[in-house]
Amino acid sequence: MNTEKIAARRLSLEEVTKLGVKDKLFVSADTEELKLPDCFVPAFLTKPGEYFEGGSITARTVFQEEVSCLPDDENEAGIYVADESGPVTIEVLQSAGVVLDLALFVPGGDKGSLTALYAAVRQAFGADVVQIWRQGLKAVPDVKVDIFEEQIPRGRKASDSPKRDRRAIDTYPTRADFIEFSTGWKPVVEIHKPVVDDTPTI
Repeated sequence: MNTEKIAARRLSLEEVTKLGVKDKLFVSADTEELKLPDCFVPAFLTKPGEYFEGGSITARTVFQEEVSCLPDDENEAGIYVADESGPVTIEVLQSAGVVLDLALFVPGGDKGSLTALYAAVRQAFGADVVQIWRQGLKAVPDVKVDIFEEQIPRGRKASDSPKRDRRAIDTYPTRADFIEFSTGWKPVVEIHKPVVDDTPTI
């Protein structure tokens, strides 16, 4: 496990309420999925500490996990900041790398082109360094679509036509798998219709 020992001090609730969302802090790395007692991770508050209203403080770690805690609760790990003259030393979990979740379009998509792609990645970052953890291959139909998100009607009556926002124009339908749609909205995929300008010209 890759960790770094740093000098730090624990913040009181009053000190946490003075922090902003850009202030770097350290919270417990112990989660339901991964048990790492006495280990911390870099994080940032999800909203300024001044909005603390008696509930728990929520921070988002650099690993995109949200952690909630009560800073003054002695039974919890608490929130720390780096301090060279700090009274304690904490172990901070370091990043091992980055997992890329990409949608790559490979023309043709045969085995030879995919092998060449992986070889190029390994050559750029070092042999045996790049590992393919998950591979989802999907053939892309040769058709272009427009992707919208449409507001889900509420209530029994849907008197007005639903509101619609365009999310992607002239793209492949599989892109809809990678778009995060807003709460209360649903995806709508339609065959692409080129915009025709009927404005008279001289």
